[in-house]
Amino acid sequence: MKVSELLKDNKVTISCELFPPKKGAQLENYKVIVGKIAELKPSYISCTYGATGGTSDYTVEIADTINSYGIPAIAHLTCVSSTKEKVHSVINELKERKIENILALRGDIPENADFPLPNQYHHAIELIREIKEAGDFCIGGACYPEGHPEAETMDADLDYLKEKVDAGCDYLTTQMFFDNNIYYRFLYKALAKGIDVPVTAGIMPVTNAAQVKRTISLTGNLVPAKFLSIVDRFGDNPDAMRQAGIAYATEQIIDLIANGVNHIHIYSMNKPDVAGAIMGNLSEIYVRE
Repeated sequence: MKVSELLKDNKVTISCELFPPKKGAQLENYKVIVGKIAELKPSYISCTYGATGGTSDYTVEIADTINSYGIPAIAHLTCVSSTKEKVHSVINELKERKIENILALRGDIPENADFPLPNQYHHAIELIREIKEAGDFCIGGACYPEGHPEAETMDADLDYLKEKVDAGCDYLTTQMFFDNNIYYRFLYKALAKGIDVPVTAGIMPVTNAAQVKRTISLTGNLVPAKFLSIVDRFGDNPDAMRQAGIAYATEQIIDLIANGVNHIHIYSMNKPDVAGAIMGNLSEIYVRE
């Protein structure tokens, strides 16, 4: 099933994201993780694509496993880690395995990487156009409520986002954010630019203090004082921090849904227990069929 069909509905959807193994020997263990997340009955599950190519070979395999549970799978594709030939090879494999959903990304450029090479896509827009021409896929794209770190201005970033949508994006998923007001303001700005596809809200449950530092360094995200207080108070107590992080993410999701945002994407980081705890907190809000 195409994710775009799910997002047309006014029902609440909650999806999860996981990443594939770095080594093939771990593949069966990761398939077990897929099964545990599938038991939670998310609306769909996405699988990331290694920025350096180290895990990309297993993305299709994991996506196929997701589909086997009767849950729509999204396979990520990135410009950074793949040649054009590799991208078309993956697209053909997705067709063969009847995987209908692709999230098209440029990807994070690793330090000292020689990118782009002549046989690589430079930007997500190029990749989106190629996928659109290659088959009948539902194509998702990424967006940045606080602006892409490399964008000169928020306005310029939104202009580029409009180009991605015009190129063929059926929906967008936000980078993680920790202040819902940032997301709400982003929606108004996006609509003013004529961006009218569904924008799924990306929520990252932060369950240990180290995640906060890593998130800030990678994304430059604003971390509200309220959340920093939680880290300061509970960061040295792993169990307490986990519980507080789950509670904070749950509160974010409840606020979003209460304000009419029906589509939530949890960056579950291969942690079925964390995703399960959040969904348990939403048991009467997210009714799983």
